[in-house]
Amino acid sequence: MFFVRSEEQNLCPCCSESMEVIGSRRRNCINSAGEKMVLMIRRLQCSNCKRIHHELPDILVPYKRHCSESIETVIAGNTLAVAADESTITRWRIWFFDLVNHFLGCLISIAIIQYSRNSVEVPSDLPLSPLQRIWHYVGESYGWLARVVRTVVNSNNWVQTRSAFLS
Repeated sequence: MFFVRSEEQNLCPCCSESMEVIGSRRRNCINSAGEKMVLMIRRLQCSNCKRIHHELPDILVPYKRHCSESIETVIAGNTLAVAADESTITRWRIWFFDLVNHFLGCLISIAIIQYSRNSVEVPSDLPLSPLQRIWHYVGESYGWLARVVRTVVNSNNWVQTRSAFLS
C-alpha cells in the first residue's frame, strides 16, 4: 500500500481557494507489468465552496484502472509493452480519440489565458494528427498523458464518462 501525499499547495479547481484534508480512500491501480497496486489517496474539501476533491497522483487517470503509463504507451502505438487484453486496449483508444478535441480545446484555452494571446499558433501549416497537436502543448516525452490529465482536471474541465442509473 502506497500513501499519496503532495507537497504542493492544494487549491480548489472550482474556485481556487485552499483545501483541507478530510480523510483518505483506497484506489486500486494496475501498472504496465500487470501488477496490482493499492494507493491511499487523500480526500480534500474546499474551505470556500465545500466541494470534495481527491488528490490525484500523476500515475492515475480518473475512472481508469490501469496507470497512465500503460494508456499513454497504447495511445502512442505500442501495444506489446502493456499487460492488458485487446478489448481494454481498444476501449482506451476509443476513449482517448473521443475526447481528444476536448483535451485540445482545454489546452488551447489555458495557453491563451496564461500567455494573454488572442490565439495560439500551431508551428506549421502541415496537417497534424490530434496526438501530434496535443504533443505541441505538453511535449511528447514520457508522461505526456499525465500532463494532459493534470491540466484538464486542475482547470475543472474533466469530462466524467461514468453514468449512474436511478430506478
